[in-house]
Amino acid sequence: MEYLKVIAFTHHHIDLKSLGKLVICDQSLDSRLKNVQAELPVSEIFYIGTCNRVEFVFLTKEKTDKEFVTKFLTVLDMGLPPEFMERFLDNVSVYENEEAFNHLLRTSCSLESLVVGEKEILAQIRKAYENCRDAGFTGDYMRMIMDRVVKTAKEVYTHTNISKNPVSVVSLAYRKLRELNMCGNSRILIIGAGETNQNIAKYLNKHKYSNFSIFNRTFSKAESLAAELGGKAYPLAALEGFNEGFDVIITCTGSTEAIITEALYAKLLNGDQGKKVIVDLAIPNDVTPAVIHNNLVHYIEVESLKEVARKNIQERYNELVHAEEIISNNIIEFFSVLKQRRIELAMQEVPRKIKEIKNTAINGVFADEINQMDEASREVLERVMNYMEKKYISVPMVMAKEILVNQS
Repeated sequence: MEYLKVIAFTHHHIDLKSLGKLVICDQSLDSRLKNVQAELPVSEIFYIGTCNRVEFVFLTKEKTDKEFVTKFLTVLDMGLPPEFMERFLDNVSVYENEEAFNHLLRTSCSLESLVVGEKEILAQIRKAYENCRDAGFTGDYMRMIMDRVVKTAKEVYTHTNISKNPVSVVSLAYRKLRELNMCGNSRILIIGAGETNQNIAKYLNKHKYSNFSIFNRTFSKAESLAAELGGKAYPLAALEGFNEGFDVIITCTGSTEAIITEALYAKLLNGDQGKKVIVDLAIPNDVTPAVIHNNLVHYIEVESLKEVARKNIQERYNELVHAEEIISNNIIEFFSVLKQRRIELAMQEVPRKIKEIKNTAINGVFADEINQMDEASREVLERVMNYMEKKYISVPMVMAKEILVNQS
């Protein structure tokens, strides 16, 4: 454990735009990590790059002070201008030994994420490690570290509520829609083709909803989203004359005034008396209050969703105590596993040595006597020797582990 180190650049201290300058593309990753191992005393290493963190997890006997980190970044040859190099050095987070292990566990359990409880980080760390493992940058020690990282994260996600409730407005809005049990051919009007509506539309499309009509001020964006969803695109001005009916309206625009007035809504209904669904994710709202008050509507709006998200986030933070306990227990367990592995590695020559002794005894020291035995006697002797060989291999290992357990 005393050689595990982490150099981390994260959203906690660096803006995401600047962080992007440290991201390493797949094509150059191997050559950059080879440079590190060639120029620095780093035995094992892997790289984690996500939208809000860039981290290097590695083994070295060196102290990871500012001089080491400077050389590390220089050897990576990222082509950073001097002003960015200084900014990164001033905002780097360095973890050593048990603190590094604790950080890696916390990160994999999403305790260090922009949104606590997001499970994607574990998959990202696993993939990052596996890519570097397959390229030959990691070995047995890092394998043990990652086995424990995965085990701990799974326990946290299974035995706490840290990821149970959604905290994004889009996921909450989608969950509300699903609770209404809309039929698969529901007519869905999407007003606005920005990121929020793109995300909720992709959720719906993934679950086999396909009857989309997309309206947007910039028609090309409506066309792009419509092509992705298999829907129809319209300029926002065409909403006034749209008469094909609807079951759901999803709206999120940047307008400072309401887009869906009572008069426009009446035109869109075109005489339909059925109850409709409106998802208004705009701030300020795209739908005037009169539309909600004077019509049969399931209304889902961003402020109520934000309040649910706030409560869910608080519940996730309340679970941090339980997550920390699981992490702490796994660190303690890992020290015992690590000691056992060190014994196994230290004694891995025992089986070979015992086999050598047996072969010397049979083919050298007692060869004449054995050759004078009849076949049945030789078979008995061989079984005895094989039995003794297995015991001589296993007994010292078991005893060493028992001593270790008793000492612990």
